[in-house]
Amino acid sequence: MASEELYQNPTNPEDQSQNEEGSAKKLSKKEAAKLERLRKRQEAAAAAVAANISSMAIDDTDPLAENYGDTPLDDLKSKEISGRKWTEVKALNEDLKDQVALIRGRVQAIRAVGKKMAFVVLRERGFTVQCILTVTPDVVSAQMVKFATSLSRESIVDIEGVITVPATTIKGATQQVEVQVKKIYCVNKAIPALPINIDDAARSEEEIENALKAGEQLVRVNQDTRLNFRVLDIRTPANQGIFRIQCQVENIFRQFLLSEGFVGIHTPKLIAGSSEGGSAVFKLDYKGQPACLAQSPQLHKQMAICGDFGRVFEIGPVFRAEDSFTHRHLCEFTGLDVEMEIKEHYSEVMDVVDRLFVTMFDSLNDTCQKELEAINEQYRFKPLKYLRKTLRLTFEEGIQMLREVGVEIDPLGDLNTESERKLGQLVLEKYDTEFYILHRYPLAVRPFYTMPCYDNPLYSNSFDVFIRGEEIISGAQRVHVPEYLLERAQACGIDVKTISTYIDSFRYGAPPHGGFGVGLERVVMLFCALNNIRKSSLFPRDPQRIAP
Repeated sequence: MASEELYQNPTNPEDQSQNEEGSAKKLSKKEAAKLERLRKRQEAAAAAVAANISSMAIDDTDPLAENYGDTPLDDLKSKEISGRKWTEVKALNEDLKDQVALIRGRVQAIRAVGKKMAFVVLRERGFTVQCILTVTPDVVSAQMVKFATSLSRESIVDIEGVITVPATTIKGATQQVEVQVKKIYCVNKAIPALPINIDDAARSEEEIENALKAGEQLVRVNQDTRLNFRVLDIRTPANQGIFRIQCQVENIFRQFLLSEGFVGIHTPKLIAGSSEGGSAVFKLDYKGQPACLAQSPQLHKQMAICGDFGRVFEIGPVFRAEDSFTHRHLCEFTGLDVEMEIKEHYSEVMDVVDRLFVTMFDSLNDTCQKELEAINEQYRFKPLKYLRKTLRLTFEEGIQMLREVGVEIDPLGDLNTESERKLGQLVLEKYDTEFYILHRYPLAVRPFYTMPCYDNPLYSNSFDVFIRGEEIISGAQRVHVPEYLLERAQACGIDVKTISTYIDSFRYGAPPHGGFGVGLERVVMLFCALNNIRKSSLFPRDPQRIAP
């Protein structure tokens, strides 16, 4: 869920239908047996490597033996500082022609050309370069070529060589230069039998389908397998792009709010009672006292406003205990939360949302082109459409648009997943945007601390924000009058004893204020049009997955 506010009912049939790829199911006996067989094969392969290590070791009779081999472990224990200059793979270009470069990376591919020549593609953080070993006097021996071809894929190696510029385009690497290898050392070997192949994991669905049409069957790595071996899966170019974009989203969020006078805070994740209401909390024992993991920083960020910070934000973990078997819910996600004083109108909060996300989208499009291209290679998507001034519709205007096409919505209820998507489609057709704000929601579907509308107590000063037809942000003006806050909490079935310090903070004088919350993973998922939030969570936690 994207927000600290209205957490969609995860048991909706509309959401349940989305779980075919996303839910991390418990392993069946057949699947468990398959994993056990794989483990045994890996152990056998590792034992075989150990048994045959002498055949891959440095040949003492080779006069060029010092130019290759396994780096001794003692040399990797921070033994000394050599002063050698390292070059990143992404920095290898034509300007370095004829210069000697020292690089480190993973062996992505190896191709032997007889006994006297071999090609090694080295990868470092998504960038690749082609390295060539050719038997030459005083530099590369046949034994050195044999050593290089014996390396397992995904092993980490150091290579020193001369940069050359080929006359033709290199199709198998990102860098359009080659490294003529002079030295090659294995820093750490990967086991020969990897549970998933990186090339398979990086393959697009389009490529698989085209191969099937041509009568060829390619390996499809399913979602659960990816998550079981996540450390391999996140090495693919698309995943490298996804999580570098996620880093940028967090960075832009922070920098924009700092520029607008907000103060970053950190609130407790161990609390005495529910911060949202309801029973969907992770309960635990806190030194003999009942406690739970925070569903949001909602109560404490409001208390920070009462403490005269004026404008605050937080980036931190959020915990939801719902049994959410959907494509967009997690039990733990990273919340991007904002709270601020309001001078006159809750539209001041929506103004911040508008400027923040337009700035974010602009920045991602301008500075993350390579990452977006890498994602698009595997997960095809169209760039997000958004306006310079974000569209705002009232909830009543939204349901009227739906009614005009035959979709009936309870005027005092909420939108379900299907109606959200339909409204998103209608908004795109009419206003040419996939990013918009819907405000003045019915009070009955908002949390207890939401301020009612001045002209109709059945509605509230609240809003949701949508990207590509899915809710991404929830926010509102808060109730800052303690007596009314107490009344609202009791009406919503909340044990007021567990939030007494929260309510008391308003008894000491509290300014009108409001805020919003958004899930980091959901921002990335929807900006990149990914079909499952597990793709934008590094190590996702859902009702049936707590590992790796």
